[in-house]
Amino acid sequence: MNRRTFLQHTSLLAGGAALSPLAASTSLPNLPKGKAEHCIFIWLGGGMAQIDTFDPKAKGNSKADPKVSGSEYDSIDTAVPGVKFCQHLGRTAKLAERLTAVRTVNHHLVDEHAFATNFVHTGRLISGSSTYPSIGSIVAHERGAADPSVPAYMLIGYPNVSRGPGFLGAKAGFVYLTDTESGPAGFSRPAGVDPARAARREELLQPLAGRIPSESLPAQYLEAQREALRLAGPDFMRHFELSKEPADLRNLYGGEFGQRCLLSRRLVQAGVRFIEVSHNLNFINGTGWDTHNEGQQNQHLLIQELDIALSALIIDLEEKKLLDKTLIAIGTEFGRPASYDGRGGRGHQGTAFSLVLAGGGLKHCGAYGVTDELSKNILDKPVSIPDFHATIHAALGIDPRKDIYDTTRPVPITDQGTPIAELFG
Repeated sequence: MNRRTFLQHTSLLAGGAALSPLAASTSLPNLPKGKAEHCIFIWLGGGMAQIDTFDPKAKGNSKADPKVSGSEYDSIDTAVPGVKFCQHLGRTAKLAERLTAVRTVNHHLVDEHAFATNFVHTGRLISGSSTYPSIGSIVAHERGAADPSVPAYMLIGYPNVSRGPGFLGAKAGFVYLTDTESGPAGFSRPAGVDPARAARREELLQPLAGRIPSESLPAQYLEAQREALRLAGPDFMRHFELSKEPADLRNLYGGEFGQRCLLSRRLVQAGVRFIEVSHNLNFINGTGWDTHNEGQQNQHLLIQELDIALSALIIDLEEKKLLDKTLIAIGTEFGRPASYDGRGGRGHQGTAFSLVLAGGGLKHCGAYGVTDELSKNILDKPVSIPDFHATIHAALGIDPRKDIYDTTRPVPITDQGTPIAELFG
């Protein structure tokens, strides 16, 4: 009996309950279980303004004196009656029946980028004693790769600890790349190293590897090295040859970010279980999604780029009969307030913001939850970050209540997260 089960059992006895542990466990609500096989997690670093994208309100004015709080842009109807998006999401609006903008996500952290980024990726506060795994690493740990010839978890963007495996160790880590054309660095052998020569090098390492204690950090590094050696070569690297895609399709996806999304579809087809795609590396508006001051004035460029790539990804997956098998999730660390700062930009807001789910076999409704007239306070159906994580896990057939282990300490996959039941048929 593990510690968690023991404590649950003794608390029942202390309270005079007559239920057995088995009876107690069956009293827990039945959680939904989806059939998605893959997840593409699009990260909008900086803090997407929900009021300017997926939760528009009455229009404000960032240039007036005094400034008028509200949405920066006009809103438009979507394919779902009664649901509106901003005018720069026109392509995505036509696909609203295939997605759900979860408008009532919230957290109560200090609205600081690093803390919030870590929280949205791990679902937990930073701890002095544990480094918690990211959602990508948990999915990789629980499901593994759909095809053993590829990694379970890939990151198209820059790595950091928030996206990492934490206490799960290197085996649940990611392979990353920043250049969609060349693929991950270090996975192509030098021209003079043929398979036979590479095998001899591996043999030379074996005596040293045998001396490394199991469960140690060097052992984790060795496991990661073995995985890298296994993947090295043309069979893996061919998945990054975007030039093999039809020119019309590449154009449909748009620019550099769109090509990242196209690559994510190829990686799904290859069998990668979880792919994170970062959007804001090129800062086409000068600030990325962190739209303080003048960054707000060119925010529409970001939204238009997202609209082009997201709509192309949904259509492409659907045409290849992969949309029901692939959950698309859009994450960002917090939202932005309806009010403007002194130079016409927006600050940070965690009390209410929007994250998005699409595909994955879910029962989509265009939008979920209701916020007030300034998209600041939640009026109906709040969703915590652990709830959002639990929804992703459940869609992928993972029990969000299951324990994973930090050495011998059981840690539930989510911090009391509950999936959004309405999204499961």
